[in-house]
Amino acid sequence: MLKKFNLEGKETGSVELSEELLQGKANPQMVKDYLVALRANARQWSANTQTRREVNHSHQKPHPQKGTGRARQGFLGATQYRGGGRVGGPRPKFDQHIRINKKERRAAIRYLLLEKAKAGRLYVLETPKMDKPQTKAVVRFLKGSGIEGKRALFLAEGSIQGEVSPKERYANFVRSIRNIPDISFLLLPNLGGYDAALHEDAVLMENALDELKILLNE
Repeated sequence: MLKKFNLEGKETGSVELSEELLQGKANPQMVKDYLVALRANARQWSANTQTRREVNHSHQKPHPQKGTGRARQGFLGATQYRGGGRVGGPRPKFDQHIRINKKERRAAIRYLLLEKAKAGRLYVLETPKMDKPQTKAVVRFLKGSGIEGKRALFLAEGSIQGEVSPKERYANFVRSIRNIPDISFLLLPNLGGYDAALHEDAVLMENALDELKILLNE
């Protein structure tokens, strides 16, 4: 059961989810593997240091071979000199990308959303109609629903209803949350597992309920 609120932060009802939708087809280990793969794939793997054969140095000897009483040295670009090559430094790595199976990705996202629903951290918000940005109204909702001060994610439908795209429909709402710390906004089709795991609470626009049920039923 998902609690339903209006923009004033007052609870106006609830939304029931069937038992079939609440049966997740993932497990914590799959979710962990998925998140680790996301973090690994976000790396550039471009760290690079120069070896002694790559440094830009003259090849003259630091001092004569004999007669100084010092150990013989052959090259100013050797690793023991400042500006010389590095030993064992990082080098570019290739083919480090971890392939993420599409079914596993969807299962992990479903699992994370279902965990929020079961823990009472997934809410439904009556789709707001804003003629202009109203940050104070969103703050009232956050206080009334108990989300204030937490990392929360608003999720909206991705389908076009009528002639208005989701981007246009929620333009003023997005502007309203822009200055509120730890609050984010995404369209449900663009939701990734990392976003679902990063945010403690999720708020679903009422118009996106059908898309949520389709996502949970895949």
